[in-house]
Amino acid sequence: MLKTGKLDSDLLKELVFGRIKYRDDQIRVRPGIGEDCAVIDFGDYDCVMSTDPITAAVSDIGRLAIHITCNDIASNGVKPLGIMLAVMLPEGTTEADVAHIMEQAGETADALQVEIIGGHTEITPAVKQPVIVSTAVGKALTGKSQSGDNMKAGDYIMITKSVGLEGSGIIACDYEKQLANVLSDDEIEKAKSFLNMVSVVPEGVAAGTVGTHGMHDITEGGVMGAVWEMCQISGTGAEIWKEEIPIEPETEKICSYFDIDPMRLISSGSMLIVAAEGKKKKMLEAIRSAGVACSVIGRVKEKSCGIMCVSGGVKAEIEPPYADEIYKVVGK
Repeated sequence: MLKTGKLDSDLLKELVFGRIKYRDDQIRVRPGIGEDCAVIDFGDYDCVMSTDPITAAVSDIGRLAIHITCNDIASNGVKPLGIMLAVMLPEGTTEADVAHIMEQAGETADALQVEIIGGHTEITPAVKQPVIVSTAVGKALTGKSQSGDNMKAGDYIMITKSVGLEGSGIIACDYEKQLANVLSDDEIEKAKSFLNMVSVVPEGVAAGTVGTHGMHDITEGGVMGAVWEMCQISGTGAEIWKEEIPIEPETEKICSYFDIDPMRLISSGSMLIVAAEGKKKKMLEAIRSAGVACSVIGRVKEKSCGIMCVSGGVKAEIEPPYADEIYKVVGK
């Protein structure tokens, strides 16, 4: 039986990508490990699209459903234009529940200036808790969207904000009573507020104006999984400096309490950005001018160097992403 969470990379290649037969010449970017978006040739413009589900959250599912795919569009340096939502709700759902979810979605889309352009809503015994699949779309001038296959040895690897924001925010909202044993009321409220920080649209668009060698919204698999995936796109290695990776104290406490790894925890709200050596300063300035914190956490290496994390002076190989750490909590 397969484990909870997204398929591991080998199975994804074998069972999913390997069974896609038809190819159209108008498709510029196809499915691949670490690819957040498809890109379609629309003449003078490229159409950028992404789809993702929200399955682990409950109380903030409407808000997160908007952010998750808009973030993917932003990882191509593009502002999202529209979004579609397929909303599947369990039996016993009330009108108030639907209104709450859509109020969250509507307010979040309004804040991002993204229109909800369609979708589907149903009550079904096929789910035990709310599930939303969102599909976002954006546009860019032909050939101007960012791509991770441009990564080169010597490039700098940067991260915005802090790791584990989404994961610790979800846990704080859905497991507040348990966390009262280790976090103060103020700390719990701060952790909940992390879900207000899960958009990476501002930094994605800002980085796109400078020009990157690739970006990746850090979702399931955490920062280590995101680094590994980006290296698969580009065929490169990497060296990550763990001590330079920012993490909020509330996230550390939550992860310690539930015995989960924050480096492998779903981290929407953090963008992995790869910048050419000569653009390091300009990139940091652009992102910080957009009001977003940004840290340099490593460098791209030749493939022969491997994908490594340095901690306390010791190098260890970064493994492929597996089931996200959040499922160790929501599965209990």
